[in-house]
Amino acid sequence: MEKKALGKGLQALLPEKKSVNWSVGEEVKYLSVDQIIPNRYQPRKTFDESEISDLAASVKEHGVLQPVIVRRTGDGAFELIAGERRLRAAKIAGLAAIPALVRLSNDEKSLALALVENVQRQNLNPMEEARAYTQLIDDFGLIQEQVSTAVGKDRSTVANLIRLLSLPREIQDFIEHRQISLGHAKVLLGLKQAEKQVSIARQIIRDSLSVRAAEIIVNKAKNNNIPRTVMRKSNEFFHVEEQVRRRLGSKVHIAKSRKGGKLIIHFFSEEELERIVGSILE
Repeated sequence: MEKKALGKGLQALLPEKKSVNWSVGEEVKYLSVDQIIPNRYQPRKTFDESEISDLAASVKEHGVLQPVIVRRTGDGAFELIAGERRLRAAKIAGLAAIPALVRLSNDEKSLALALVENVQRQNLNPMEEARAYTQLIDDFGLIQEQVSTAVGKDRSTVANLIRLLSLPREIQDFIEHRQISLGHAKVLLGLKQAEKQVSIARQIIRDSLSVRAAEIIVNKAKNNNIPRTVMRKSNEFFHVEEQVRRRLGSKVHIAKSRKGGKLIIHFFSEEELERIVGSILE
């Protein structure tokens, strides 16, 4: 899809306030629920059915108190911009029509409004956010800084969420179904091999590992990938390495390079780290 220029920038794209401001050319009217079609740019892909049922019960008793936001499609129908949960609840409650704010909006505004509404209400899971931000960048020409301004989040947060899309599909599904947390996912991004990422992700779920425990496993996997050429040692280094290992009671490596080298001390818990530091400072 060819990228589209946003012209006047974010101020023309996004509302300044969370509340709905009616502008010239906009009108509130009752529309048949059958006239309203889903937003093709809806970033949220999963809905909590129990929440929709609770909302439907409220709608049945009180009606739809806040209008949904729609735009004309040109063929007599109206595309939903914001308010899909209200529309779904109204259909379950058996309402034939609901109040709707008819807004003059192009595709860019339609996507941005749906995205901002959902992100600000924190209804998206991390993968839905990542895909929505990527769509804003790929399809509509925004840069990460503009996306972060639009949704009210730090650019680093947006960048880290987008990085989730580089994980294997199986892990993305784990995140989407909340089987592993965003913290777990960030740790897994530290590995380059997809097979190891998936293997450790499965272990996290199977053993109910904390983020800290997952980090220890990932660090161990990364250390095992140090090239043998870097880790090659002379006989004297083998001897020194063994002495240090016995002194500290922990696994150690000496890595030699042209300009010197480094001593790597492994630890696998905070308690072990404290013990090692204590041994060094004695």
